[in-house]
Amino acid sequence: MQLSTQALLPTKVGTRADLTSGHTFQMAAVENQLSPGTSDYQGHHAVLNITPRPMVGVVAVLLGAVISTLAGRLTTFGLADVRGAVHAGFDEGAWIPTAFTVGQMLIGPIASWLGMVFGPRRILMVSSSVFMISNCLLPFSPDLKTLLAFQVMSGLSSGTLIPLTIGFVTQNLPAKMVVYGVAAYSLNLELSLNVSASIEGWFTDNWSWEWIFWDTALLTPLMLICVYFGIPRADKNVALLRNADWWGMIYAGVGLSVIYAALDQGNRLDWFNSGLINALFIGGAILLFMFVYHELTRDRPWINLRFAVRGNFPLLVFYISFFRFVILSTSYIIPQYLQTIQNYRALETGSVLMWIAIPQFLIAPIVATILRFVDPRLPMAFGLALVGYACFMAGEMTMDWATNDFLPSQVVQAVGQCFALTSVLWFNLKHFDLKEVLTFGAVLQTARLFGGEVGSAFVQTFLRMREQTYSNLIGLHVTVGSNLTEERLRDYANVLASRSIGTAEANARATALLAREVQKQAYVLSFIDGFMVLGFAVFVALLLILFLRDPPAQSAFVSAPNVNSEPATH
Repeated sequence: MQLSTQALLPTKVGTRADLTSGHTFQMAAVENQLSPGTSDYQGHHAVLNITPRPMVGVVAVLLGAVISTLAGRLTTFGLADVRGAVHAGFDEGAWIPTAFTVGQMLIGPIASWLGMVFGPRRILMVSSSVFMISNCLLPFSPDLKTLLAFQVMSGLSSGTLIPLTIGFVTQNLPAKMVVYGVAAYSLNLELSLNVSASIEGWFTDNWSWEWIFWDTALLTPLMLICVYFGIPRADKNVALLRNADWWGMIYAGVGLSVIYAALDQGNRLDWFNSGLINALFIGGAILLFMFVYHELTRDRPWINLRFAVRGNFPLLVFYISFFRFVILSTSYIIPQYLQTIQNYRALETGSVLMWIAIPQFLIAPIVATILRFVDPRLPMAFGLALVGYACFMAGEMTMDWATNDFLPSQVVQAVGQCFALTSVLWFNLKHFDLKEVLTFGAVLQTARLFGGEVGSAFVQTFLRMREQTYSNLIGLHVTVGSNLTEERLRDYANVLASRSIGTAEANARATALLAREVQKQAYVLSFIDGFMVLGFAVFVALLLILFLRDPPAQSAFVSAPNVNSEPATH
């Protein structure tokens, strides 16, 4: 994916020292006659406005990343409460989180283009305002349709926040501090993913389910203030708007969103046995085929697809997507185990996931410092190895495991995830020129959402099928007339007799209790298999690091010098 101006010579060449001086600096590319296949973004003005208050702006965009990630996770953990509030059944309510993430997927690929046309400041101000209004009104939805409409609106508005975050961080921090900004960005993603269970559980237990939406809405005014004072104004790029590749954007955005919806609902509807899932997959595939054909045959395409298949780019996108797949060991499997086997509520589940979030504050600056001096592929490999080892550690679980039993594996995984994610992002960034960081933001958001959903769909389906298999295998040993079976049923019936009406009810409840025990054992075995699959997948990803080449020498982030600039004058 290439939306940049790298093919052009700038009318004014800026150095990293210019970017750290505190003054507003603009880099404008001259408009050239474009050859066929060159990106439509090449040849138009790429303006980098550097803020005199970089830290205020960085706080603004990092808040945006937290809001975007936290909003989706809170809805997932609080789905049962939200579903009950609008009187929706299980199947209808399953579309509530899907509506939000589909909105993010729809806007994600074009978010960087919007930032180039209207400037990050305008996009962030409008998006955060719409998100705040939507989330404030959402709990007052009278029915499911209204709630879904608000969810789509919240997804569309929050979907622009992450793509514009990394671009602003890299453009506005001093050269030697950029890697620390990337580490802070990684920390924010990890933090918001793993504290959401605790936040949702506390609000539900102590206040009400409405705060699942109101808490992120209340964070938005602070973000708006930081955006207003920390992000500079930018002129509209009328030329880019006038020559926009509207059909390319529609094909890509809608196609990816439709396939995303199919992946999100596929496990619930039994995949290709559902006419709806088949229709979504076929429709999405047709739209993406039309997108590829359109971009390859257009003289001035929206995205230069030929760039996307060269060098490290395919592997870089894979690693961003793969990382979202790997963290499912904590973000999905562990919560599922605790809720299914131990009957934990969200607040109790959150106490386990916090051991992923808390160490990030200590580890992130250490990782950033290491990345200043070593090849990012080394800490990336080290981090992935720790994550894989943590998966194998968690794979030793039994049905008796509770909060403290997960602590060793969670601490190991916390260190590994911080090393791996920060290194992956930093190595990715080294392949983009300074003028292309908004493009990187769009790549990051699209790969993060789509890769995470592919991984989630796979893990959910894998666990369901393994549970069914193990239930059948264990059930083969629970036979009528067996001494062990009859003895277990008698024990259960004796315990339940005092709370049952007659022997018949006690026996029926004893049979149901035995069936539940068989199912719980099957669930535990399927969770163990899930950890094992993730661990072996990490091993394959480690081998693929050998195929990563050195980043291009002309990248502004390959060897960022330590710049001691003069203080800004205003």
